[in-house]
Amino acid sequence: MTFSLTYPVESEQPLRATPWLSIFCGAVLALLGLVALFPGLLAPFLPTQMDTSAILQAPSWRHLFGTDENGRDVLSRILYGARDTLAIGLLATTIGLTLGMLFGFLGGLGGRSLDWGVTRFVEIMFAFPSIVLALLFITVAGSGTYTTACAVGLSIFPGFARIIRTQVLVQKNADYIKAAVALGRSPNFIFRRHLVPNVMWPLLALFTVGIGQSIIWGAALGYLGMGAAPPASEWGLMLSSGKNFIYSAWWLTLFPGLLIAATAIAATALGRSLEARSRQP
Repeated sequence: MTFSLTYPVESEQPLRATPWLSIFCGAVLALLGLVALFPGLLAPFLPTQMDTSAILQAPSWRHLFGTDENGRDVLSRILYGARDTLAIGLLATTIGLTLGMLFGFLGGLGGRSLDWGVTRFVEIMFAFPSIVLALLFITVAGSGTYTTACAVGLSIFPGFARIIRTQVLVQKNADYIKAAVALGRSPNFIFRRHLVPNVMWPLLALFTVGIGQSIIWGAALGYLGMGAAPPASEWGLMLSSGKNFIYSAWWLTLFPGLLIAATAIAATALGRSLEARSRQP
C-alpha cells in the first residue's frame, strides 16, 4: 500500500468549481473545528463517564448514538474525539508540507548535484510502502496522538516534495522571473516576493486534500492499535474497539466510521474545488 499526493489528472472535461460546494464543505469543516475546540458545549456526558446499567445500549433518546462496552456515551466520545482526529490531520499535513518545502526548494533551486541527491532520496522514500514507514516510526517512538501525526507527516512528505520541486522548476524559468532579474532585483527579493508566493499558493488546495487523507491514515493506524492510546476517543481507536461487537452493537463502528468518511470527503471536496477555481481564468 502506497500513499502519494498528486494533482488531479487533466481530462477533456475539467472539474468545474461550484461555490456552493466550497461553502458547504467549508461549513462542515468549520463546524467540526468548533466541536473539536468546545466539545463540552454539545456532549451530554464526559467521554470517560461510565454507566454499568447501560452497557452496549442501542441508540435511544438518552444516548443518541448508543453506549459502548463500558457504558460510555458514544456521541460524547465522538464529539471529544474530534479534537484528536482533526489534530492528527492538521499536524500531519503541516509536517508533510514543511518537509516537502524543504526538500522541494533544495531540489528546485540547488545545483545539479543537490537536485540529483534530493530526487533520489525522494524516490527511495516512494519505494517503501508509506504504511510500513509509519508503523516503523511508531514502533520506535511509541504510540500516541502526536506520534501518529508525526508518522503520517513523514509518510506523506515525499509527495509534497515532488510537487513543490516541479513547481519551483517551472516558476524559476518563467518570464516574470527573467524580467525581475533583468531589472536588477536581488535573488533574495525574487525568492521572497515572486517565487515563494507563486509556488505555495497552488498548494493551498493540496494542503486541504492532505488533511482529509491524513485523517484517514491516522484512523487506520488507530484501528491497527498503533495510534492514540486508550482511553482516548480518537475515531480510529473507537473503530478498533467496536469491531469486536460489530454484529451485536453495530453503532460502535457505524457512527465513528461515518464521521471519518464525512470529514475526509469534505476536506477532499473542498481542496478539489479550490484547485478547480484556481485554474479558472
